[in-house]
Amino acid sequence: MGAVEPKPKMVALRQPPRHVVIGIAAFTLVLCFVFFTPRSAKLDLGSVSSHNPPRRPPTTTSKKSERLYGKDYKGHSSPADVNRVANETLGFGNIFVVGLPERSDKRDAIALTSSLTGFNVEWIDGVKGDTIPDKAVPFGADRKKLWETNLGSWRGHMNAVRRIIEDDLDSALIMEDDMDWDVRLKPQLERIAQGARALLSSASKPNSPYGDNWDLMWLGHCGEVFPETLDENKGKSPDDPGIQYMSRKFVIEKDLTVPPKDKVTGLVNFKDNPEFTRWVHITGAPICTFAYALSQRGARKVLYDLSVDHLTGPFDNALAGLCRRAVSTWGVKDIAAAGDRGLDAKCVSVTPPIFFHHKAKGLVNGDSDIQTVNDGQIREKGKTENIVWSARNNIKNMIMGTRMESQYE
Repeated sequence: MGAVEPKPKMVALRQPPRHVVIGIAAFTLVLCFVFFTPRSAKLDLGSVSSHNPPRRPPTTTSKKSERLYGKDYKGHSSPADVNRVANETLGFGNIFVVGLPERSDKRDAIALTSSLTGFNVEWIDGVKGDTIPDKAVPFGADRKKLWETNLGSWRGHMNAVRRIIEDDLDSALIMEDDMDWDVRLKPQLERIAQGARALLSSASKPNSPYGDNWDLMWLGHCGEVFPETLDENKGKSPDDPGIQYMSRKFVIEKDLTVPPKDKVTGLVNFKDNPEFTRWVHITGAPICTFAYALSQRGARKVLYDLSVDHLTGPFDNALAGLCRRAVSTWGVKDIAAAGDRGLDAKCVSVTPPIFFHHKAKGLVNGDSDIQTVNDGQIREKGKTENIVWSARNNIKNMIMGTRMESQYE
């Protein structure tokens, strides 16, 4: 009988302390996060602050190489529903462009520029004033003083406003056919939506990304003033409810889509304010109707005040007058003194504007269908006031995917 081999001894494995195990697991998770999480880069449109809402942090992008234009840009703002401004109708129910059908040059440019920037438009045919019969001219309007071209412009805009009502749209953006905007329009609108919601105390989850408490948003104009500086408001007490309402401003700081302050045009004294500042504010008295948005409620007020009831003058002046009457009588309890109160229209403006009239390369007298000036003169390069990365001037760069050109470099 052979010798029996001794059994091997079982050596107990000593468990490491619990805190060491937890530390190793945590370290492993951190490594996974570092190696597998996509990098992000700041979208340097500037931080946002306001006299009332809290300061918001700068927006960030999910990819360093992400383009700030086109249909692939989906927005990066908070709250997340603000990013609906980056959809194909810029957060509105529709986008209408008013223009004469024969100006195919302007239609070509708008179709190309809007498509490359990332939104769709629908055309509303402009109207020639001499086709409007006297019976269809609103009460109070003198067609001789108004000019036939201004009368036609008014009717074209009224047809667009009426479409909002007929189609039961929640809202629509209406623009003229010679508009230009910054390539970074969608990021700009994220800030503006935040501002409109803050100014007019929107619900936390509004139906519109711009909030549900506005009638008219003036996004494109020749110039605008702050309403507290209007003559009829200068003598009011700082404690006056109307002054407190109209003085509120949502300030967008360090906005690099704003031109240098010695290049900005408008009615505000930009040199007295910090460089690259934009305001979302209660409307005072803007000039020109380059681009404006109406809610369903706002469209009803405009169609009544500028057509069904009366018309006091050119369309842009009459529309500004509606907002001016509303803001100047805000909080007035004496109904007789307040008059019609501008139908209590809630109007918001953006200064400097984000849409502006583009003066295209070519014949100078092609700029306007209302006035003919400088017949025979040639413009060698197109230009647009107040727009840094002009979408019209960057069409080729957007097509080719090359570097955008600033008008102010």
